[in-house]
Amino acid sequence: MRRITAGLFQSLDGVVQAPGGPQEDESGGFSLGGWTAPHFDETVGAFMDEVFDGPFDLLLGRATYDIFAAHWPRITGDAFADRFNQAAKYVVTTSSAPLAWANSHALADIEAVASLKQTTGPDLIVQGSSTLYPALLSAGLIDRLFLITFPMILGRGKRALRDSEPGAWHLLDHRVSQSGVIIGVYEPAGAVATGSFALED
Repeated sequence: MRRITAGLFQSLDGVVQAPGGPQEDESGGFSLGGWTAPHFDETVGAFMDEVFDGPFDLLLGRATYDIFAAHWPRITGDAFADRFNQAAKYVVTTSSAPLAWANSHALADIEAVASLKQTTGPDLIVQGSSTLYPALLSAGLIDRLFLITFPMILGRGKRALRDSEPGAWHLLDHRVSQSGVIIGVYEPAGAVATGSFALED
């Protein structure tokens, strides 16, 4: 069985839209694309290298797939780009538009993701793909979650964890970069525990 590791670049207020560049995703009038770039320092880069260090396949939503497919195949002579281009890309999509990036495969729904998870092969890494998170979490398919939180409030934009299934998560690892980025790595820890600070009579 494969493990699914999911990761997000997010602002302090949970916005995940267009972290990589100004024109990456301007939907909804979003004008702050590329907000991670000034803070993407050695610590963040080293962590991302660790995430993609072993064998992996990618699990993506269609919008993130299209962004990646327009970028990574154009990068040559770069070891990181080579790994992305060679990996299998599994795309959750209802579109019949072709998947032109080499080694890409369409998945119809979250049930197909669950079936894929039961197969033998490299771990699956979800990067971006904000619309997948509520369904993946509801189905209990995410084995490890890393959140890379950048020191800014964006105020508007797409959020990935809104309307997700409640659940507790255990912190496995954390780092703070010199530019103020906080990296947290989590695994599922069952139901949310509640309590009260009210004084008993």
